[in-house]
Amino acid sequence: MGGDEEKTNSCGTICLKYLLFTFNLLFWLAGGAVMAVGIWTLVDKSEYISLLSSSTYSAAAYILVAAGAIVVMTGILGCCATIKEHRGLLIVFFVLLLFIFLLEITAGVLAYVYYQELNNELREDLRKTMVQNYQQPGKEHITRAVDRLQQDLMCCGSNSSADWTHSLWRETLAGDRLVPDSCCKTPSDLCGKRDHPSNIYKVEGGCISKLEEFILQHLQIVGAVGIGVAFLQVVGMIFTCCLYRSLKEEPY
Repeated sequence: MGGDEEKTNSCGTICLKYLLFTFNLLFWLAGGAVMAVGIWTLVDKSEYISLLSSSTYSAAAYILVAAGAIVVMTGILGCCATIKEHRGLLIVFFVLLLFIFLLEITAGVLAYVYYQELNNELREDLRKTMVQNYQQPGKEHITRAVDRLQQDLMCCGSNSSADWTHSLWRETLAGDRLVPDSCCKTPSDLCGKRDHPSNIYKVEGGCISKLEEFILQHLQIVGAVGIGVAFLQVVGMIFTCCLYRSLKEEPY
């Protein structure tokens, strides 16, 4: 009777080991995905971020990178703990899973709070940034960000192309141009002289609406990845607890 019970326990332990090992492989891949999303936000979209007065968006991206890196290392630790059937390593693995879960909740809360404030921030700050800093001395990074924003999102001005009428750039550096050349559908030198829908982007809501739409889509991607990884973590914590309990206490 005792032999049958020991055999059953052994089979259950083996099954748990395979399940937890499979989980760790998936978790390791998910960690790479989380880190990739965070790095993409910081590197590829860094110029957009520079136009935002709040640091919440970039903070959430940094948390994702940190969480992704920890996930990758935790996945390796989880594989070692599972193969060696080491109860101490399983405890460390469980604690790390819980820590990463809390990190992701923090990033999710930051993203949610930021989205609630996003519209007001864009309307109050983006126009001011564009009309006061475009092509001004020492503001080259803002100039590059505005030009890329208008070209990538196919928009002109914060609310409309009329915003450029009262800008410092228009008063001092524009010459005959009515809008920056980056507003043009086909950019070329001095193409901003002709403020006509056939030549420049005329978008309802201007770059504010386009940037808000872009950030919302990006937050949805971040949220989907985060929810997927969080689900894996809950499963992993359950498997870890089950395997920990199935292993015999190591003698001291």
